[in-house]
Amino acid sequence: MIDGNGGAPIANAALVMDGGRIRWVGLSTDLQAPQGAPVHDLTGKFIMPGIINLHGHVAESDGITQNPKALFTRENVSAHLTLYARYGVTSIASMGTDQALVYQIRDEQRAGRPAEARIFTAGRGFTAKGGYPTQPGGIPGVPYEEDDPVQAAADVADLAAQHPDVVKIWVDDGFGAMPKMPVRVSTAIIDGAHAHALKAVAHIFYRRDAQALVDAGVDGLIHSVRDQRVDDGLVSAMKAHGTWLVSATLSREASMFAFARPDPMLSDPFFARAVPVNVQALMKTPEYQGRLTSDPQFSNYPRYLTNAQQNLKRLADAGVKYAFGSDTGPPARFGGYGEHWELALMVDAGLTPGQVITAATRSGAEFLGVKDLGTLERGKWADLIVLAANPLDDIRNTRRIDAVYVAGNKVR
Repeated sequence: MIDGNGGAPIANAALVMDGGRIRWVGLSTDLQAPQGAPVHDLTGKFIMPGIINLHGHVAESDGITQNPKALFTRENVSAHLTLYARYGVTSIASMGTDQALVYQIRDEQRAGRPAEARIFTAGRGFTAKGGYPTQPGGIPGVPYEEDDPVQAAADVADLAAQHPDVVKIWVDDGFGAMPKMPVRVSTAIIDGAHAHALKAVAHIFYRRDAQALVDAGVDGLIHSVRDQRVDDGLVSAMKAHGTWLVSATLSREASMFAFARPDPMLSDPFFARAVPVNVQALMKTPEYQGRLTSDPQFSNYPRYLTNAQQNLKRLADAGVKYAFGSDTGPPARFGGYGEHWELALMVDAGLTPGQVITAATRSGAEFLGVKDLGTLERGKWADLIVLAANPLDDIRNTRRIDAVYVAGNKVR
């Protein structure tokens, strides 16, 4: 048993689940199973907590088209949350592209025992007026668009009345092609979030924007800095302010160029289960692959991934808190598979499998302020994955899933 706390795994472990929660955990030699309880013999298996993904976009696309206003239906949300759960992702924070329905779905889950991934939400995010990602071809009409601090603060109050789990800000200019939110507006949103006892997180690309947001009090960054390596000033500021690297989103960076040659992944059944058949067919076409390679930034994407990986390692080594997120949900960023790709890329960045598992379990719950998720301990929800091989030996063993439980409900 890997309990998520970062310590040594427990050999010959056992646990008792009842009412969706863990009622006892310890050595199998000490187990006193309740009379009449069903017993599941997992000899030779490995158990870890369910993955908590702090950066996704639920029901934002169909794998090809990005249209959250049309696609955010109860049916699609349920389908996406079920897919996440079957891949061992038992909690997902949907970051800024949700419709009002999300609050009803979330509250229904919290009133019972879900059999799909738990959803946390930023509701509607905040971006610059006419900026990324509201431009044509993005998600117009979904985020709040801001250019005035006073109006931004009023819109934060409007959002806060719906009780989101976090407040999301986009600070990005699309490589100079679009307006970017001014720092004074970002600061008003951050201050407004804090006034309503909410954490604020920011999508960033550039180191200078990361520095400005950290200095303004943002609680977390939800991408690695990608334009350059982080410097001592940013590292020191993040430590001083307690700013998290909430999600490095390495798989997002890899997806920007890897699918120009998708054949190795398309032949992997673990990948194919996450991708609709029509999307798989499209990805095989020269036209699709040509659209990727014609992107003016295509040759730069591998460098952005390398920067993101090296910055994750630098921050982790320096003692900056970090969690886990993949940015799955938009077109060609496939929920379920993407999280396991993210785990592997974090290890490739130089973190140990144990560090990565802790980031994807306990640390996620800590950032969300949720006390009954993230580790396998008495009293917590029984959200867990049963694996056929040890992920501490090879992080890719997280893909060898035998079973997944959410609130004690077996979903695979």
